[in-house]
Amino acid sequence: MIVKGFCSFIFLMITMALCDASSSRFGILDQNLSVKKDSRLLNRTPVKSIQSKDGDIIDCVRISHQPAFDHPLLKDHKIQTRPSFHPEGLFSESKSSNNKDIKNSIPQLWHLNGRCPDKTIPIKRTKQEDILRASLIQSFGKKESITNPSSIHTELTTTATEDHQESAAAFVRGDEYYGAKAIINVWEPQVQVPGEFSSSEIWIAAGSFDSNLNSILAGWHVLPRLYGDNNTRLFIYWTRDNFQSTGCYNLLCSGFVQTSNEVALGATISPLSTFFGTQFVITILIWKDQKQDVWWLQYGNDTLVGYWPASLFTHLATNASLIEWGGQVFNLESENGLHTTTQMGSGHFPEEGLGGASFLRNLQVVDDSLKLRAPKNIDAFATKPNCYNITLGKSDNWGDFVFYGGPGRNPNCV
Repeated sequence: MIVKGFCSFIFLMITMALCDASSSRFGILDQNLSVKKDSRLLNRTPVKSIQSKDGDIIDCVRISHQPAFDHPLLKDHKIQTRPSFHPEGLFSESKSSNNKDIKNSIPQLWHLNGRCPDKTIPIKRTKQEDILRASLIQSFGKKESITNPSSIHTELTTTATEDHQESAAAFVRGDEYYGAKAIINVWEPQVQVPGEFSSSEIWIAAGSFDSNLNSILAGWHVLPRLYGDNNTRLFIYWTRDNFQSTGCYNLLCSGFVQTSNEVALGATISPLSTFFGTQFVITILIWKDQKQDVWWLQYGNDTLVGYWPASLFTHLATNASLIEWGGQVFNLESENGLHTTTQMGSGHFPEEGLGGASFLRNLQVVDDSLKLRAPKNIDAFATKPNCYNITLGKSDNWGDFVFYGGPGRNPNCV
């Protein structure tokens, strides 16, 4: 599975090295001034601000003042408030959610202290310490760069694991895809060191596995380096050059146009699943609106978050050729070269089943009829099955589904 980075911040013109013992007080002062300047460029003047109980500050920013419109391709962009169509699905929400022990986890933690007014969007405020955690300002808001991002092909497995990228995912490829959907089980996996992460996501891609790969990702992740905590958070990501120099998480660069005043990208998801207790899920749907020429993102059953204009992409300007659903871990082997203890999903292997292992269910694609369909010829892979694994399944209520995950380091994974 691919995970790397892309962004076009205005402020990403300045290199910031972390100060060492030999830094002069003037160097430190310059650094602090630079960080203050960069945080001001990232944050927009809010109409209202909301303090979340997890420490986040959510700024309600006028929809017309959001970061998207800093992109040169979107200077004269007209905001689309609704899609021209909504893909019809195989599963009604009541049918796919008939287990009393599975509940939607739509509300975000900041909702407990307020909501953003109409004609604004909620943006998680970037603090100075958020920027300082990045080794370079250029790396803030980006994924780690890796050489070969996918392990779908057997011959790429070795390269992917050498690059610290470990995945367990289902996939389809080879047809023209115009979107994808999944109901995603939400957990709080433990991450060993701040430079690592654990995620569960839908990934839509087109192009070749070199510098021209286009990607859209959406799901949840735990990423301490970006947020400074181990909270499970909703995220999106996009790139059009294989995560090399374009794209970013959430709204940390221009590109994604947000329309919702309900959903803050990068905000904490609550509540979360517990081991053999109540299971919480989020629903993610991404689809191409060919009339408007945008890729829409829907969160939950009916909340339109916003869209990626197709003009941001080359290959994804028309359709996708690859869809993945699954989990990912970045493994730094920081403890004497041993495998990380960072967990994927619930931290338990697929064999634990419902309540023990994490799942993605009701996996669907939007085909060339622009309707949601069961994926054809779905397959799955795991880069290191003894560390993190995946199993495929199919049922009437859950459609195509996967159980996936694992604890990382264990007697069979060192």
